[in-house]
Amino acid sequence: MTIIATTAIFDSTRQRLEPQWIVIGVCIALVVWLALVPLAFLLWQSFLTPQTAAEPARFTLENYAAAYASGETARLLGNSLTFAVGAAALSFVLGTAFAWINERTNTAFKSLFLALALVPLVIPSVLFTVAWIFLASPKIGIVNLVLQSWTGSDAAFVDIYSLGGMIWVDGLHYSPMAFLLMTAAFRSMDPALEEAALMSGAGLLQVARRITFRLAWPAAVAALLILFVRAIESFEVPALLGLPAGIEVYTSAIYQAVNKYPSEVGLASAYAVVLLLITALCVYTQSRLSRHDTRFATVTGKGFRSRRVDIGRWRYLTAALFVLYFAVLVLLPFLVLLWSSLQKFYSVPSRAALATVGLDAYRNLLDHPGFAASVLNSALLSLGSATFVMLVTSVICWIVVRTRMPGRLLLDSLTSLPLAIPGLVLGLAVMVCYLKLDVGVYDTLWIMFIAYVTRFMPYGLRPTTTSMLQIHKELEESAAMSGASWATTFRRIVLPLIKPGLIAGWIYVVIVAVRELSSSILLYSPGTEVISITIWELWQNGQYVELSAAGVMLMSVLFCLVMLAQVAGRKFAIIEP
Repeated sequence: MTIIATTAIFDSTRQRLEPQWIVIGVCIALVVWLALVPLAFLLWQSFLTPQTAAEPARFTLENYAAAYASGETARLLGNSLTFAVGAAALSFVLGTAFAWINERTNTAFKSLFLALALVPLVIPSVLFTVAWIFLASPKIGIVNLVLQSWTGSDAAFVDIYSLGGMIWVDGLHYSPMAFLLMTAAFRSMDPALEEAALMSGAGLLQVARRITFRLAWPAAVAALLILFVRAIESFEVPALLGLPAGIEVYTSAIYQAVNKYPSEVGLASAYAVVLLLITALCVYTQSRLSRHDTRFATVTGKGFRSRRVDIGRWRYLTAALFVLYFAVLVLLPFLVLLWSSLQKFYSVPSRAALATVGLDAYRNLLDHPGFAASVLNSALLSLGSATFVMLVTSVICWIVVRTRMPGRLLLDSLTSLPLAIPGLVLGLAVMVCYLKLDVGVYDTLWIMFIAYVTRFMPYGLRPTTTSMLQIHKELEESAAMSGASWATTFRRIVLPLIKPGLIAGWIYVVIVAVRELSSSILLYSPGTEVISITIWELWQNGQYVELSAAGVMLMSVLFCLVMLAQVAGRKFAIIEP
């Protein structure tokens, strides 16, 4: 009897420890750790005084008093909100206007503009900002110099080092995001009401104002919230344009607090907690709007096809506006960086400067002692984090979609939680966590790998979930009935069938990881620099032509990755043409 009971217990334990439950348990524990533990350490750190050799850390509210009860509090909050609201509004107005023209009129070159909309989003913010410094700086900006030569005045016509300049650069850079969001909204909207209004004699602009944009109001509010969150977590624009002009926002205040001597990590954590609350509130509000607001639904079971309004000769004017928009957004910044990269020292375009064109900057960059290492580090981190993210999120996606496991919806929410965490706040949280937990990853590439995996988990989950939902469960059931183990079924059936989502997510994570700066800026150490950090240091050191050369090379690589994503999308039916 004892032997039989022991055997039964052993068999029961072995069933509970089957490989599928080990894999599932490890993935769940990993997601919980990555999403929650660093935030807990960040919150804890915000209530501690700095630890010194003479005095240990102690509990205090001084960090919050310094952050929110000083005379600078109102100015910091006002600058942050003004910048975020202004940048979000500019992005929304530009993106929505062009999305409406592209979806509701017969403007020329429609498909080309939709394909090009992805390109500006992969330009790193640090490079886009530097390009606009070259264009609109009061002293060396090409725009100012051209206007001064036309007018004969020595005054600066535009000043990029201002709150308005920050709003312009950030809002312009992310207007394609609004374009893509509102394009999806207009494309899924039944145009019957608009067509009825047109047949009743209403003008095109009147229909747009009184019908189209009112029906798109939930999508518009959601887009504005997304753009606001992205703007308030922006680091590169406030750091490069705001700090030289004495304009601080939350992200630049966090960066300065960490880089003070001695470092004020507790004060930075106090800033980060409130910034995190703002972004979390916006993400929650957007989620509530998307789930519960059905008052504006126009799509029913009846099929429809959107009819484009014929705007006659105006279609060529709208096409010219698109060309101008993309020229200002992509071509002009790229050309100014290309011009700078061909100079020995930065100089504005002129006949004299044309005579000094060469490739010295590229040779100097390749001879730069840390450039090759930073490229290798970026490759390792981007490829490694993308692969790891897609493998983990494929298991999480299977749990959420295929099982009835208690807490699976909470698991889905935890995996998506980093969407509400600004990149700089995440970097600070990871830094604080692994300073306190001495597990040997601080000052190594591993801590940046942890930050990248945490930050990009949501980007891997969504495309994988979309692919998983399209696969019927009977395929897995047939494999199980044929004797296949869970591991075999997952490896030979599930993963090949969700290949489109895996490829789409993997390419996207590689792209955003290569251009990532905000999480890396607080975590890197000598020898662990990535390409975005190298570009940042080149700017700090005044090596503008080498920075421009690195920017041209990086933008060219990212453009090729976008084209690869487009090709993969058409091949595997990921991206709708």
